[in-house]
Amino acid sequence: MGKIIRDESTASAYWASVNTFCALEDVHVIADAPVGCYNLAGVAVMDYTDAIPYLENLTPTSLTEREISSSGSSEIVQETIEKLMGSGKQLILVSSAESEMIGSDHQNMLAMKYPSVRFFPSNSLGENEWQGRDRALAWLFGQFDDGKPAKVEPGTVSIIGPTYGCFNSPADLAEIKRLIAGAGGKVVHVYPFESKSADIAKLKNSAAIVVMYREFGSQLAEKLGRPLLYAPFGIEQTDRFIEEVGLLAGTPEEAARFIAEEKRTTLSPLWDLWRGPQSEWFPTIRFGVVASKSYANGIRRVLSDELGMQCLFSIDSSDADNAAVRDEIAKTQPQFLFGRMPDKIYLAEADAKSRFIPAGFPGPIVRRALGTPFMGHSGVVWLVQEIVNALYDTLFNFLPITRRQQAAAPAKPLKWTPEANAILDGIVKKAPFISQISFGRELKRKAENLAASRGLDTVTPDILQQLG
Repeated sequence: MGKIIRDESTASAYWASVNTFCALEDVHVIADAPVGCYNLAGVAVMDYTDAIPYLENLTPTSLTEREISSSGSSEIVQETIEKLMGSGKQLILVSSAESEMIGSDHQNMLAMKYPSVRFFPSNSLGENEWQGRDRALAWLFGQFDDGKPAKVEPGTVSIIGPTYGCFNSPADLAEIKRLIAGAGGKVVHVYPFESKSADIAKLKNSAAIVVMYREFGSQLAEKLGRPLLYAPFGIEQTDRFIEEVGLLAGTPEEAARFIAEEKRTTLSPLWDLWRGPQSEWFPTIRFGVVASKSYANGIRRVLSDELGMQCLFSIDSSDADNAAVRDEIAKTQPQFLFGRMPDKIYLAEADAKSRFIPAGFPGPIVRRALGTPFMGHSGVVWLVQEIVNALYDTLFNFLPITRRQQAAAPAKPLKWTPEANAILDGIVKKAPFISQISFGRELKRKAENLAASRGLDTVTPDILQQLG
């Protein structure tokens, strides 16, 4: 049996090109695809989220059975181009899986009839979302570079990566901009967000390039030949990031002052939490992550490497076998699970008591506000804040309600077989550490009530099994 991959975000390089090109303000994408392929992205449901707004700059050629079975798509491609030629935007024609299967290659036709229209073969059947984005970003630079030598502007920084369909982009991008400015750098381009096709050639003039995600963007960064930094997770990595930006921008003293100020301001809530009574919980916390590579590694770095929590697993969703992920979640039942909607479903199937925190697509989650970063110093504080609040919520849910429990308790104490006690201990150990006592008491009460209702005076393993 092969891998089971259900994550749209890692499914197709066709979506990669749509998500990348449509982010450019002065570009209009023509999709050589059936109308349904347009609707999926065009009405923002690809990831069941508003991460993709309504795409006004995307038009399908609306392939039908006639083109797929006999005539090919050249005619309807030309008809679509003619309708859009007066839009004043750069037109990019993108292949889809359907057009690739019938061998539609419009490069020669475009060169002869519409030389201003560019053709991007998405390789939809051969590459996943992240591979497709990586190639699309580099291809755009090859298409729109002006051929002039670079004129490096001291202190400038360009950010590569934020595209449609990237989880939590607004908040993490805002944090990276804040860090760069604090270190003394000047953000001149965010590509492709906040960019036009005319800005692409200017990327090479930046003193430094920051790539937001480990999954894609490095191919273009290598083409640009500028010093390269990756967006940081955690305290130590963020400190080094600020120092390196300061060195590249020629402002090392300003960067050093900013780090000192961050410890007095942005990071101060973390010290308060660390010194408080809740810090005793941190070493007992067991968590798992299923997300894109940047977030899977970044969350593990913050919570495990820096804060000492127990990482049960950290899985890159782009290379994950979802059947194996499902088994891992059922087996370990982490106290906290950072993941996607499929992982939340797996928790429900296992009736796990884990707290789910969205960390990737697909999922019905809106992350447009700027106050929920995972990256940088602010990301550390936000993650710990979420965990501490969830811990208090867990405690509340397990507070004993004495009168209700007394009323529901059996008339006389019941005996337990050694085998039943062993099963009970095993179940309780899977529960969150801080709630194990309350959880065990509640489970024991349910088992004794079930046994008493059947006229038994002893709890046996089969009683626990019937509780699920």
